Amino acid sequence: MTARLRIALDAMGGDHAPDMVVAGADLARERCPNVSYLFVGDEAKIRALLEKHPAVKAIAEVRHTPDFVAMDAKPSQALRGGRNSSMRLAIDAVAAGDAACVVSAGNTGALMAIAKFVLKTLPGIDRPAIASFFPTLKGESVMLDLGANLECDAQNLVQFAVMGTVFSRTVLGLLEPTIGLLNVGSEEQKGHESIRQAAAALRATPLAKNFHGFVEGNDIAAGTVDVVVTDGFTGNVALKTAEGTAKLYAEFLRRTFGSSLMAKLGYLLARGAFQKLKLRTDPRRYNGAMFLGLRGVCVKSHGGTDAVGFANAISVAFNLATNQFNEKIGAELAKLQAALAAAPEGNPIAGPDTPPADPSKVAAV
Repeated sequence: MTARLRIALDAMGGDHAPDMVVAGADLARERCPNVSYLFVGDEAKIRALLEKHPAVKAIAEVRHTPDFVAMDAKPSQALRGGRNSSMRLAIDAVAAGDAACVVSAGNTGALMAIAKFVLKTLPGIDRPAIASFFPTLKGESVMLDLGANLECDAQNLVQFAVMGTVFSRTVLGLLEPTIGLLNVGSEEQKGHESIRQAAAALRATPLAKNFHGFVEGNDIAAGTVDVVVTDGFTGNVALKTAEGTAKLYAEFLRRTFGSSLMAKLGYLLARGAFQKLKLRTDPRRYNGAMFLGLRGVCVKSHGGTDAVGFANAISVAFNLATNQFNEKIGAELAKLQAALAAAPEGNPIAGPDTPPADPSKVAAV
């Protein structure tokens, strides 16, 4: 019998934990075959909730800890003082091989700091980045970074482009995903120094053929490119703006169709179409952002999500783990590093401590 894929869950992370964590695990169980859960957190609270979800209880283990990382805790504080927190112990389980991946809706900065410290980064990657999907007129695109790195240099942005490309190929199935750097204009002279340097560096890599250039905010929803690259400050603002706009229009529609009897009748006639629209733009459908660049699968759920959103985050982690996503990122990075090392321009994405590519790994790709 095939062993169950075990997912570690930070049961105390998020605004509505642990209730939405357990309920979300139950929803995800129906979508993800042959999975088991490791809940980390307050055992008494988790056990009480598992009694309401017997199917999850049958495939669950609970590791007790009374400690958790507060949503407003500083990353440095969580890293130093949170060694026994539910977040830290869930990540430790992945590092120890007790779980294939970890999902948390907790403090983003703390999760990034702890995950990077415990799991370490892949060779050739200086900083992990948060990546997720955006709905577009053409389907879906990948955007990173969404909040892990508030300030980025050109080297970071180029590495994000590499990881976003691999993510798009692996998860979205795109053979030649196009890349764009988010900027305040499409002209070459626009933007700060680091983004102009990143553009120049990308044009010197094997990714140049798929590099679109600079894109603006309106290009995200238009689907101008498949991979949108930006720093974490800008990406997080764009993400929250998109979520807020979706909620704003949903409220506008609700008020409009409730304004009169004729409007209510019109809604009833078009109810099916509006249900499809709601599903297409529901932020919970795109919940579950991955920290790309780590030596382990770590997925961040939105802190304010409900069980449906958390279930989607678990599904993302399950798919990444079963499809050996990290191994593919490592192989693609090795291949790119080898190509850059052989290029006369040198290696624009390698940091000062980046090890050379292993030719044997490149040949195996």
